[in-house]
Amino acid sequence: MTKRFGERAAAVTAVDTVSFDVERGSIVGLLGPNGAGKTTLIKSILGMVLPDDGSVWIRGVDVHDDPRGAYAHVDAMLEGARNDYWRLTVRENLRYFATVSGVDPDSVVGRHERLLEALELTEKADVAVRDLSRGMKQKVSLASVLAGGAAVVFLDEPTLGLDIESSRTLQRELRRLAEKEGLTVILSSHDMDVVETVCDRVLIMSGGEVVADDTVEELLRGTDRHRVEITSRDLEPGLVSTLERGFDVGRVDRLETGFRIDVTTDSDGFYELMDRLRSEGVTLEGVRTIEPDLEDVFVDLTSREDGGTTRRDGVSP
Repeated sequence: MTKRFGERAAAVTAVDTVSFDVERGSIVGLLGPNGAGKTTLIKSILGMVLPDDGSVWIRGVDVHDDPRGAYAHVDAMLEGARNDYWRLTVRENLRYFATVSGVDPDSVVGRHERLLEALELTEKADVAVRDLSRGMKQKVSLASVLAGGAAVVFLDEPTLGLDIESSRTLQRELRRLAEKEGLTVILSSHDMDVVETVCDRVLIMSGGEVVADDTVEELLRGTDRHRVEITSRDLEPGLVSTLERGFDVGRVDRLETGFRIDVTTDSDGFYELMDRLRSEGVTLEGVRTIEPDLEDVFVDLTSREDGGTTRRDGVSP
């Protein structure tokens, strides 16, 4: 799939010849810094944006040839969109969205009750959505997406606004639906912990292209970059500033005497760092290696593509 905006020399390629497939019953994370093309890709798949080239197949149905047939299997929860009717109660929303999906709501009452229980909404089932907290509204949005029994769902920042326990509840329910009912999920999020915990596979986009496509385990195994925490009373402000110019220094903590610094580097860089510290007469009081997580892999991959401008929060300046 390819999607451009603008014309001729001013044209910007938001999605650049991206291809992938998703197996039934899997949860796939879609990551990328702002401007990477994630939203355009999702909207192109959902038919909200018309791509310039490429095709989309959902459960064997070509979206171009039979959009109604293809999208009958799909639902989505998009960030920034009001996914529920706030004047309706929680239960009424589930019944309404099941009806919109072409399902008799009376035939899926049991499904709705399970969703309400799994997402801890039973006690609020007859309360108008407008009277709920932000986190509760987010859970109602997810329940509404799942109310009609869609086989494929797109979730954009599904844990946004949720407390830790609510986020874990949502993650458990997604895993259960994928494993027990064959639900297929494409999940876009900046919450790396959620992606690392719930996703079977991760696609990372940068500059409109897919720069990585693998399981979380393989992505973590494939990186040579690690974080090293170094503590020394011999570190002083001038030397710390020098190290920041020569190495990828993250967190810097001033201690009662000396500093503790966090450096991300590969094997060669680690040896260079040790040589530099030795030449400066620095005695190390503590060295701790921090194993890379998905955020480290994400930053490494996307900063390579955009010339190193991606910050550690995953947002390009």
